[in-house]
Amino acid sequence: MLLEIENVGKSFKGIRAVSGASFDVEEHAIVAMIGPNGAGKTTIFNLVAGVYAPDQGEIRFRGKRISGLKPEQVCAAGIGRTFQIVKPFAGLSVLDNVIVGALHRERNVVAARKRALSILEQLGMAHKAQQPAAALTLPERKRLEVARALATRPELLLLDEVMAGLRPTEVDGMVGLFEALNRNEGTTILLIEHVMRAVMALSRRIVVLHHGEIIARGEPAQVVKDPAVLSCYLGTEAVGGDEVQA
Repeated sequence: MLLEIENVGKSFKGIRAVSGASFDVEEHAIVAMIGPNGAGKTTIFNLVAGVYAPDQGEIRFRGKRISGLKPEQVCAAGIGRTFQIVKPFAGLSVLDNVIVGALHRERNVVAARKRALSILEQLGMAHKAQQPAAALTLPERKRLEVARALATRPELLLLDEVMAGLRPTEVDGMVGLFEALNRNEGTTILLIEHVMRAVMALSRRIVVLHHGEIIARGEPAQVVKDPAVLSCYLGTEAVGGDEVQA
């Protein structure tokens, strides 16, 4: 198993953000975490990525405990992430933003530049390489965020709402990108997403959180019919709709 989250809990000033959460992510899988705002999804990401240490439980990556490690140590272990609020280095070019990520792995700036250019080409952004990051549109900033994460050569990619605010055609483009990363490079993906169009197209398993607890997990077709999930999150809308978000 690539990632194992076992009985993890985290509180902030007495408020329980995550309580006894347990699930795992197989290598080469795509797993989605869904649930209402404030359910604890990003807190779990932050626990995996080393932003916080859990109050209880354990997180293992390739069988080794990573809970309590610093973010740079988690990244070095092979986990990359994006952030819900996209904040590129606005004063740097698109290329330099990606080089910053690549320098975590590459031996020198020349190698990092080569890696960064390759990723931008892969994401269809090579023509934007010399533009300032501040000049990018929202969809372009989302792609840049993914590019910076990919530059660290992650085995596991954590995607935090990278499709929020995108139009359906833009969502479809991102879905195609992640499918290709998973299929061609074997990148394992754990994503938080409200856009059910993307969740249903990408994920092989879904984990549902509510009030910090996991209330359902399993294959997408099974989970979206779960009465508890319908009650707290999806409502009665058709999941197959083009723009269903929750």
